[in-house]
Amino acid sequence: MGLKDIGSKLPPGFRFHPSDEELVCHYLCNKIRAKSDHGDVEDDDVDEALKGASDLVEIDLHICEPWQLPDVAKLNAKEWYFFSFRDRKYATGYRTNRATVSGYWKATGKDRTVMDPRTSQLVGMRKTLVFYRNRAPNGIKTTWIMHEFRLECPNMPPKVLDYYPNNNISSLFHTANHY
Repeated sequence: MGLKDIGSKLPPGFRFHPSDEELVCHYLCNKIRAKSDHGDVEDDDVDEALKGASDLVEIDLHICEPWQLPDVAKLNAKEWYFFSFRDRKYATGYRTNRATVSGYWKATGKDRTVMDPRTSQLVGMRKTLVFYRNRAPNGIKTTWIMHEFRLECPNMPPKVLDYYPNNNISSLFHTANHY
């Protein structure tokens, strides 16, 4: 069952609109735990972790343009959520490749911390990106904005984080439609 199916079954007035903390603590953390094949997670924990995390689709941001993502994310809303991965610009480097065929995502501002509401510990970071058409430095700024979340969880077994270092969850919205 995808998010579109869930959204169609919600009563009027309800919508899928997770907080930053829910995106990191529930969806991203559980997705990475569920993908772990190191034996660090019990089978029951994997089943529990997969609940909800599997409702978000995985996409490759380098293939999809921002205006294609609402259809790919399978949710009728003004904001879309999906899993993605960070691609490295160079095989041996740390810079992230955020280019698409028709433009690129550019980070703006400082990364914001995401804290676990129960423990007040750092669990993740949120990066804000804006989509530009064409190529830098002549890019044309658009109204597409994405929040990219990454895990910074000290409670996660190190082997799991080392094995899945490039997993992200993203929230995308078009400011012309966002209120």
